[in-house]
Amino acid sequence: MNNLKLKDLDQTAKIFLSFFLITMLIGIFTGLGYIYYTTDMNPGGTIEHYKGSKVLDDEIPEEFPKPLEGMILTTHAHVNSFALISLVIGMIFYFNSYINGKLKLLLMIEPFVSTIITFTSLWFLRYINDQFVYIVMISSFLMYLFWAIMILISLYELNKRSN
Repeated sequence: MNNLKLKDLDQTAKIFLSFFLITMLIGIFTGLGYIYYTTDMNPGGTIEHYKGSKVLDDEIPEEFPKPLEGMILTTHAHVNSFALISLVIGMIFYFNSYINGKLKLLLMIEPFVSTIITFTSLWFLRYINDQFVYIVMISSFLMYLFWAIMILISLYELNKRSN
């Protein structure tokens, strides 16, 4: 199955996959924008987003604690969609000719591991201890980074001019 390479595809397939991967990059950057908007991409903002704001002098908090239903819905939607995103990006990346062996496998599997760690840690952050925020941030960063690496390598091979 590994005889097929992205560089060997016909122009129609290369254009189609390139547009898909570019659309995925836009979606990924939009997701990062949402994370920035809701958490300021810092530990305090992330903790506040999930555990709620501190209430001072009977004021209405800016953020309410995320309820159990919201945690379940967020986890369900994100774990399933991130698994599919990782599957499709990974399957396209599998056919690149630049990265092989254990490094290729690591790049393909890591987003699945980070997805599980990220959303498990969000539950621990919400209900057990604020320190899980650092695991959430590291695993999320790795997931987005590995997606971007796979997409960029795939796009490079799909659009590299043949000699």
